[in-house]
Amino acid sequence: MFSLQILEKPNFLISQKILDDISRCISDTINKKQSWVVNLVFLDPHSIQNLNKDYRWKDSVTDVLSFHYHDDYSELSEEDLAWEIVFCEEKIISQWVEYGLWTEKEFYKLVIHSVIHLLWYDHESDEQYKEMQALEDKVWRKVFGG
Repeated sequence: MFSLQILEKPNFLISQKILDDISRCISDTINKKQSWVVNLVFLDPHSIQNLNKDYRWKDSVTDVLSFHYHDDYSELSEEDLAWEIVFCEEKIISQWVEYGLWTEKEFYKLVIHSVIHLLWYDHESDEQYKEMQALEDKVWRKVFGG
């Protein structure tokens, strides 16, 4: 099971227990080695826009970016940093208003989505989208019910 490590807390509440539940549920749901550290980082809109421009060639503020640091995870230990997920707190809050989830649930939704991406799932085709969405929904139901 991977470890989700918050480097700097945002202005909304995050439950380490829920993050641990997400980690456990993803590890139980997706049969791939997952014993390493994932850093969760929060940036201001300008900084995440610069990362989005540099790494995705999109000059806009985004809610989340995911970075994996290895192509092969087989040799990593539980203490090794494998991924970082970078969030924009302001964007998460604006999406909370738009989508009607409270801020924390919007954040957890993005964590689940990002980790599944980092386990080499994508949504470039309709088939991939359905598979990834099914995994996200399964993890969400295990953690939050319903």
